[in-house]
Amino acid sequence: MSAKVSKRVRRTLIAVVILWFLGLMVWYLHGQNFAVLNPRGAVALKERNLMITTVLLGMIVIVPVYIMTFAIAWRYREGNKKAKYSPELSGNLWAELLWWGIPLAIIGTLSFITWQSSHALDPRRPLTAAAKPLNVEVIALDWKWLFIYPAQDVASINWLELPVNTPVNFDITADAPMNSFWIPQLGSQIYAMPGMSSQLHLIADKTGDYSGSSANLSGDGFAGMRFTAEAASDQKFNDWVRLAKRSPQRLDMSTYAQLARPSKNDPVVTYSSADSDLYNKVLLKYMGPAGR
Repeated sequence: MSAKVSKRVRRTLIAVVILWFLGLMVWYLHGQNFAVLNPRGAVALKERNLMITTVLLGMIVIVPVYIMTFAIAWRYREGNKKAKYSPELSGNLWAELLWWGIPLAIIGTLSFITWQSSHALDPRRPLTAAAKPLNVEVIALDWKWLFIYPAQDVASINWLELPVNTPVNFDITADAPMNSFWIPQLGSQIYAMPGMSSQLHLIADKTGDYSGSSANLSGDGFAGMRFTAEAASDQKFNDWVRLAKRSPQRLDMSTYAQLARPSKNDPVVTYSSADSDLYNKVLLKYMGPAGR
């Protein structure tokens, strides 16, 4: 076998292996349900598009750099006597403009996108919609999530019922170590900290059950600190509220004291009423004498 044929065979084999690997990756990723890439809300959709845009812009630099790295290493290897030495390229104006100008243009574009998206996706920024917003107070506990609906006078553990196409205004705090509230298919994660009230605005545009979790390590029961967010029709949401109001359990301060104790893998529980000032009392608990 001649040297030219041998070289052609090696190149063909390398190309086949690369294409096979890329095809395997595409096949694997196509069969996976990555929550952040499968948005079910306006906020999550914008965040997904932002991630894709930044990755594609980055690839404009990353892909050529890797190709050039291997190409240069192969072309200028010790055994290649045909490689041309071109010292005049050092300091060449056009060459310098090429490999500095393109990255600078991309960085400038990413800076503009970051500035614009940081304001557009500000978690404190209310969402506009035809429906009246729903207010939900969230308290992160060891190791469970408490959801209080002030207007509906009900509460739940590890279950978040939401009407579809309705903006939801979350007030979020913690009565436990610092945590992070996250529903990947609906949008941003945000920290829940003792003595601090975080605001988050989300909306679901399709009905369904969406997985929510803690996105911040918070101790032994962290792995089980999950909840379900169900986006339902207005009728189903109202039915859930009526059903919750029939619960024999009431969320007063005595019940809350028991609930706040560390526990793992808690089942879903609903409360027919909740102390109207419970959220503020939990906040003030960590503010010392000046806050009481």
